[in-house]
Amino acid sequence: MTISAILANHHRDVLTASPHESVGEVVTRLAKNRIGALPVVDGTCVIGIFSERDIVYGVAQHGADFLTKTVADTMTAPAITVAPDTAILSALSLMSKRRIRHLPVIKDDALMGFVSIGDLVKHRIEKIETEAAAMRDYISMA
Repeated sequence: MTISAILANHHRDVLTASPHESVGEVVTRLAKNRIGALPVVDGTCVIGIFSERDIVYGVAQHGADFLTKTVADTMTAPAITVAPDTAILSALSLMSKRRIRHLPVIKDDALMGFVSIGDLVKHRIEKIETEAAAMRDYISMA
């Protein structure tokens, strides 16, 4: 299974942040949408990720003044990305090794999706549960 299987069940619109937005504006958007990260896009190019982790580090370092800084000054860059044909297990391995929880999905240098570790784990669990049910059915028919 590949990342494209995850994207097939996602909403098509990916919320993004601009590098020129204030941290305060983006924090408000994260809270309003109850999400933990946004890809930072300049034109059509993903240049970074702005996440809850960036907020925690920024507030610890700068206090309340952090909210007036720009996303470009505070984001995690460069963004680690995957292609839609990346295997789900490979993406999970990458996320574990790099200690990240979100991956922009890039095709032809354009953002086509954004997946979280939760999305990938959920998909894996569903697949394992389906396989287990098939095995139980097979055994009960034998």
